[in-house]
Amino acid sequence: MDLKQIAKDTAKTVISYLTYQAVRTVIAQLSETDPPTALWLQQFSTRERVQDGEAYMQSLLQEKAALGFRILTVREHLANEICEFLPEMVQTGIQESNLNLRCQQLERMTQVMPDSTDATDTADTNRDDRPGNASAPETESEP
Repeated sequence: MDLKQIAKDTAKTVISYLTYQAVRTVIAQLSETDPPTALWLQQFSTRERVQDGEAYMQSLLQEKAALGFRILTVREHLANEICEFLPEMVQTGIQESNLNLRCQQLERMTQVMPDSTDATDTADTNRDDRPGNASAPETESEP
């Protein structure tokens, strides 16, 4: 397990997610102040893959640098605001999730399954023991 690579991959994912959130924030702001630019950014975001935050930002900076710098600023602000809480939130979230999943699995594993002897007991009590019935027990006939 390469922990350094896992950390790099996680950081890249967080950066891309913060890029996505910054784009959403800027689109919301522009919707109120400059609707045509908001529409353009929304269309650009459907064409370009915002899932790869760095590639998305490179493309945006080539097309509309001012808008790209605005998103970079918002992304940096978001990072500064959440990075203080993020490590503890991730650890706590994983611990709570693991606990809940373990409890659910334990409940599933310990549920009482219907006992096979119940079916046999039910069949025995439903047997018709009246005389002349094929399922009735054999009795000696009197002479």
